Amino acid sequence: MLRQDLQLKDTPLWSYFCQISDSTTSYGSYSGASPNEKITWEKLSIDTPKFIIESDASIVAPLIFAHVLGW
Repeated sequence: MLRQDLQLKDTPLWSYFCQISDSTTSYGSYSGASPNEKITWEKLSIDTPKFIIESDASIVAPLIFAHVLGW
């Protein structure tokens, strides 16, 4: 909450957002905040690329990290 609570308006927003979840977003069953909520918290902008991957993180995360790191 650097931008809102401490009034540090020069704090950059996130460049992208990617979330791995094993359940679909729905009221009552989803514990994480959706990308739209993060926009209201001034973490993301409307134009920030946003991805939600619905799968098991123990399988998907290593694959994504390997791809990003060029392994």
